[in-house]
Amino acid sequence: MRTGLLAKKLGMTRIFKDDGTHVPVTVLHLDGLQVVAARTQETDGYTAVQLGLGKAKVKNVTQPQRGHFAKAKVEPKMKLVEFRVSPDAMLEPGATLSAAHFAPGQKVDVCGTSKGKGFAGGMKRWNYSGLEASHGVSASHRSLGSTGNRQDPGRTFKNKKMEGHLGVERITTLNLEVAAVDADKGLLMIRGAVPGSKNGYVLVRDAVKKARPADAPYPAALLEVPAAVG
Repeated sequence: MRTGLLAKKLGMTRIFKDDGTHVPVTVLHLDGLQVVAARTQETDGYTAVQLGLGKAKVKNVTQPQRGHFAKAKVEPKMKLVEFRVSPDAMLEPGATLSAAHFAPGQKVDVCGTSKGKGFAGGMKRWNYSGLEASHGVSASHRSLGSTGNRQDPGRTFKNKKMEGHLGVERITTLNLEVAAVDADKGLLMIRGAVPGSKNGYVLVRDAVKKARPADAPYPAALLEVPAAVG
């Protein structure tokens, strides 16, 4: 099991195939995605890699975090996440990951935070059909219907699907297809929509229900960092 990628959702566009057909895609950007720390079985009890994305101002980073980033010799990051990996898929802190980590046509799972929609009624929130449009129904066409019981137990059970806050939930969409990869610009294009709003962070990993293609690099695809002159 290898690491996934942390990316920022830029929005949607389309790309054209050789036969002229177009494919709607969501564009994800890997903005300086680097390994910040490695979790080992000996020190932490599990194996994982911590990835950091983006660039944060030093004044907005706490002193302990500054030491954490300095230890890995990376610039302060805007967002940190961890991916569980196999012991043979560990990466060294400071390594920069490439969008070529995923191969075109590969199936991936994308996890993000859904858009917030505020307070929503039962029909929008839970896809209820509502009441009939006639037969005595008056001014309650979009209501839930009965929510309780008879005298025994005489109450509404917990977790009853009713109106309330909708959105801002962790959503994982399975088996999405990688339509194209631009490693030079750090862009990953996923066919169709992915959870979350523009400029939101998403996690992309190998699909758990599909086999990883043979041409996907293991343990990861890394960018070649040019050596410093002098």
